[in-house]
Amino acid sequence: MNSTNGKKLSQTLTIANELGVHARAAAKIAKLADEACSGVFFIKDGQEVDATSVLDIMSLYCPCGTEVTVRITDTSDEKVLNSIARLIKTGFGEL
Repeated sequence: MNSTNGKKLSQTLTIANELGVHARAAAKIAKLADEACSGVFFIKDGQEVDATSVLDIMSLYCPCGTEVTVRITDTSDEKVLNSIARLIKTGFGEL
């Protein structure tokens, strides 16, 4: 986890829901990412995509058990990062 002055810039998480990151889940991530003032990125196996794009997120193919990283470019968006992390940890409300 990268940080600046104690504020987190990224979190690495494991996809917990059985269906993985499907269209509805990706849309929930993108909606939260769209609230950020700066960039939010979704990363799998070193491939980084714009987290505001449902299609970009889905292109990474993230089934249950996949490890992903969510990264923000500005510490002012830490609330967005934490919201996306909470969404992933709770299985997008599907657990």
